[in-house]
Amino acid sequence: MTESNMHSDGDDTTRPTGEVLGADAGGTTEKDPEDWVTGDEPMTGAQRSYLDTLARDAGETLSADLTKAEASEHIERLQQETGRGTST
Repeated sequence: MTESNMHSDGDDTTRPTGEVLGADAGGTTEKDPEDWVTGDEPMTGAQRSYLDTLARDAGETLSADLTKAEASEHIERLQQETGRGTST
């Protein structure tokens, strides 16, 4: 039995789903943040911390009560403006 056939529940049967995760996944499907089910919830701690860093780098001030969707949109915008988070 190979590790790839082992499931977390100990089941050693293969359950092909057609989906893959990780590097071999190819193009990923990204939802618009406005379409997120949890998009109207408050931003996460990680988003808040990263936005603080990005906003400082960009010389901007942002509201601290953003939603997850709003935070994501600001992160994308500020990454482009600051060059952070982009692969070289």
